[in-house]
Amino acid sequence: MTESACPHISQPRIRVSRVQPGDPPFRIVEIDGEVVGEARTVTDVLEAAAAFGITVHDLDDPDTVRWVGGDKFTWSPR
Repeated sequence: MTESACPHISQPRIRVSRVQPGDPPFRIVEIDGEVVGEARTVTDVLEAAAAFGITVHDLDDPDTVRWVGGDKFTWSPR
């Protein structure tokens, strides 16, 4: 199989990990494969993206952000 025959697999620049226990709970944010900080709210994710020159138009777009262990509304451990 050639490369052109392979389906496109999205690799978003932003990855937000599952909620980590803490006071308050947080999620680790990675940009381009590097850990850039912790997020306690969706605003923290947007601020981290902006610091790296990334404008996020749609937090639900899997080509933009990969949410692990929840979505943009998940900010407490399950």
